[in-house]
Amino acid sequence: MFQLIENGSVTSVQGFKAAGIFCGIKKRKKDLALIFSEEACTVAGTFTLNKVKAAPLIISQNVIKLGKKAKAVLVNSGNANACTGETGYDDALKMQRWCAEKLNILPAEVLISSTGVIGQKLPVEKIESGLNEIIPQLSTDGGLEAAEAIMTTDTKIKSLAVKINLKKGEISIGGIAKGSGMIMPNMATMLGFISTDASVEKNLLQETLREAVNSSFNKISVDGETSTNDMVVLMANGLSGISIDKDSEDYLEFLSALKFITTEMAKSIVSDGEGATKLVTINVKGAKTKDDADLVGKSIANSSLVKTAIHGADANWGRILSAAGQSGADFDPANVSISFNNLPILLPNYTLTLDEELASAILSQKEFEINIDLGSGKQETTWWTCDLTEEYVKINADYRT
Repeated sequence: MFQLIENGSVTSVQGFKAAGIFCGIKKRKKDLALIFSEEACTVAGTFTLNKVKAAPLIISQNVIKLGKKAKAVLVNSGNANACTGETGYDDALKMQRWCAEKLNILPAEVLISSTGVIGQKLPVEKIESGLNEIIPQLSTDGGLEAAEAIMTTDTKIKSLAVKINLKKGEISIGGIAKGSGMIMPNMATMLGFISTDASVEKNLLQETLREAVNSSFNKISVDGETSTNDMVVLMANGLSGISIDKDSEDYLEFLSALKFITTEMAKSIVSDGEGATKLVTINVKGAKTKDDADLVGKSIANSSLVKTAIHGADANWGRILSAAGQSGADFDPANVSISFNNLPILLPNYTLTLDEELASAILSQKEFEINIDLGSGKQETTWWTCDLTEEYVKINADYRT
């Protein structure tokens, strides 16, 4: 069993400190975050599948692929350092090296990350001076400051932590994340940094993180866009003295708690989608295969027509069925049923049971479910999306200005 830690974050885990400051990359808001572990951590990571990858992501990805242990994560917001060529790569290496020197650790023990505008030179001199200010501020109370510093168009901090009572003893998992726009599966314009004081072997840590991400961060969509800088990192410093073994009940508890954290943070990203006013859970069942279920869920979550209808509280079920039909999933449309929460809208053989007034009332709520049963099998999945609003257009029309 696990319990929430009030105001929990990445520093709710023993041995982790963090800080977040303003160093001048943005005009006014915090824009530099640092997470530090007293003990070297086993590290796992998942990264964007976009072929265009930012320099800091490539560097951090290589550190994790080589199986190196890490002690720090340095993140800047306001500038993605993406599509910046050799200069951008050199700047990312400087960012990593400077941080290591000032923390008195190896460069390979520093993961780096950037988020913000693509294609602009990173003002590394501001990061260098910012390091002199942020390192003395590292503290066990600094998790929320770090969470604030990694935000871009986010309107709220995204953080969470839990304590887990295992058979061997107590461990903790905590995390912070950012994301609001350019959000779609296979990572998105989102960053996630998760810490635990459990001891977990490298391959198992990677396997566990991938499973948690695939059921959470890879099941959300705000606007169908996949970005250049996206990563989720899980760091395990082992300071609890509790080891997690694959074939144990403790592992199942650990995985369940990690999935809870990644799912809740993923939902918080969708609910904070640029201009969003509604969080929508899409439950797909009755699919022939798991892939078919995910194809349908993804297609509905990404559909601009569905998302605009949701914004207008228009029970346009035809858009939902059409989105499912263009997904590439194998099913018979005549077998499909659709409901909003527990209100039936469409039954098999295209039998319409729509009550416009009741349906519109549900779609006017801040949170609700769209349920679609394909009537073709036993596989199911859950996705999350939000409405598409005029505010989304305004935010992205003026993003650089």
